[in-house]
Amino acid sequence: MTDSNLDSDLDVDALSAFKCGTIAIVGRPNVGKSTLLNHILGMKLAITSRKAQTTRHRLLGIHTTEDTQFLFVDTPGFQQKHLNTLNKGLNKTVTQVLTEVDVVLFVIEPMKLGEADRKVLALLSDKTPTILVVNKSDLMGDKGNLLPLIQDFDLEFPFTDIVPVSAKKSLNLDELLHTIRKYLPEQAAIYSEDELTDKNERFLAAELVREKIFRLLGDEIPYSVAVEIEKFEVVGNLRRIFCAIIVDKDSQKPMLIGKNGDKMKQISTEARQDMEKLFGGKVYLETWVKVKGGWADDERALKSLGY
Repeated sequence: MTDSNLDSDLDVDALSAFKCGTIAIVGRPNVGKSTLLNHILGMKLAITSRKAQTTRHRLLGIHTTEDTQFLFVDTPGFQQKHLNTLNKGLNKTVTQVLTEVDVVLFVIEPMKLGEADRKVLALLSDKTPTILVVNKSDLMGDKGNLLPLIQDFDLEFPFTDIVPVSAKKSLNLDELLHTIRKYLPEQAAIYSEDELTDKNERFLAAELVREKIFRLLGDEIPYSVAVEIEKFEVVGNLRRIFCAIIVDKDSQKPMLIGKNGDKMKQISTEARQDMEKLFGGKVYLETWVKVKGGWADDERALKSLGY
């Protein structure tokens, strides 16, 4: 669903030159921002789980077509509950990204406008083209059910366009890309067409381990965990990765390891399998647990962990 009153000259011009620009993907936690990025790229780059705040880093995803290079910036969900030093830093990342991009995608689920949505809307500038992306729209059934929701959000902020999608089912993503393209500047590509991100394999390996922790453990432990790659070696087509999983308390260590090491083995096996798919080669992964009390409030520790 896009604005039907768009200047037709804009569409003609949009096809005349190569375009390249940055697009922020924002929204409250757990609305499918990372899933949206992965399905646009056609590969798993950003980690996902059902838990809020799975994304902790600014992640660039590069999607290049014949006439456009889309530079998607996946951001952490704006956090309002647990405002430790880590989460304050994540919120700062969101606000900084919003000042630097050409287009903003404000992603919502098909549910009533909530206070968490309003907090993120308050960060947006009406000077930057902002597209309302209604994710999981396939769950609404009759499209008429979307209208009251769209009207609620439209009263809160002057969205440039509104596009319903289903990221998980890759529905209407071409329409979304077409809509984004209208607002990108005409310029040459910044990255080569085979590049998919600005992050290195070391970073991606740590994220895949953290994803498994979010998916396989209860509600408390993942938020107390950080992952640090202590050694990353490439020998031919084999990657040898040595990974420390950092927890906040001694009592969390046995929960992460599990009975007879079963939980740690499952985390490592699933992470290794995803690494092999992403890197296109064999991976040897060794993991262990370290206790570093108060790491999420320690600025020096956060810096060493890449936050």
